[in-house]
Amino acid sequence: MRLPLIHHPGYTFDWPERHPFPMAKFRALRQQLSKLGFDDDPLIDWITPTPPSSTQLLRAHTEGWLQAFYLGDSDPKARKRSGFPWSPQLVERTLLEVGGTLATLRAALETGLACNTAGGTHHAYPNAASGYCLLNDLAVAAHETIAVHGIKNILIIDCDVHQGDGTAFAFQNDPRVFTCSIHGVDNFPFTKRSSDRDIALPRGTDDLAYQAVLEHEIPALLDQVRPELVLYDAGADVHAGDRLGHFELSLEGIYRRDLFVLKQCRQRDIPVTAVIGGGYDRDLTALAERHAQLFLAAHEIIQPS
Repeated sequence: MRLPLIHHPGYTFDWPERHPFPMAKFRALRQQLSKLGFDDDPLIDWITPTPPSSTQLLRAHTEGWLQAFYLGDSDPKARKRSGFPWSPQLVERTLLEVGGTLATLRAALETGLACNTAGGTHHAYPNAASGYCLLNDLAVAAHETIAVHGIKNILIIDCDVHQGDGTAFAFQNDPRVFTCSIHGVDNFPFTKRSSDRDIALPRGTDDLAYQAVLEHEIPALLDQVRPELVLYDAGADVHAGDRLGHFELSLEGIYRRDLFVLKQCRQRDIPVTAVIGGGYDRDLTALAERHAQLFLAAHEIIQPS
């Protein structure tokens, strides 16, 4: 078995140094994976994505929002909601990120498991940006799965510390996509949407408590939904050191989480498209190490038995 990993250097571009969103983390993660030996591993295939087409984007987003996204939304409230200063460079890197998740989807359907070094923009709505998310790569990928690959039963497992409100809203009336969000009860977004399954956990949730929830919820969910594909958002903002997380997971706890979710899916022969989700530490080395746990877990999954 091989492990496709998707990355584009354009995931990172020049960015205000003190902005709360650590845009340089994607480059730092790629460097961390290189240090871990992922460049020289014969089981790993690095794939460089291309931007999505308008057809792919229009399945998940309204024409009006895409026009505002491309040209820059002039509404100050809308810009505040996104959290980003608009620029053509931001548009380009956002498109590459969505294209990366689409490439991850294609690779996962071929091999059973693939990971994007970006993605998880689950706050974006069909018609608006929100919470550092301009386009919803998970929603675009889910629609692509249905329209192109003929899959009619998709499960989104969102383990980012923030609820995937945009994704929940997008598929609230679509029985083909089951949304599950495990998140902080008191964290952003402060107005939650209803996922098909919401598991809201208190501040201070630690490794043991989190793992107990996973072991209770994930196997039962997979057996209930019986998905043909899982989209997995492996947010690193559950770590105790994250500025915006308020959970208390350790590095080992993140690794155990990702390994458990991936194993449960692969034991049932369910393909997994994995994205890195949130992570908001100004210490890029520490943040890259947290995001790298997904890739270490995926690498463990593909080892010959």
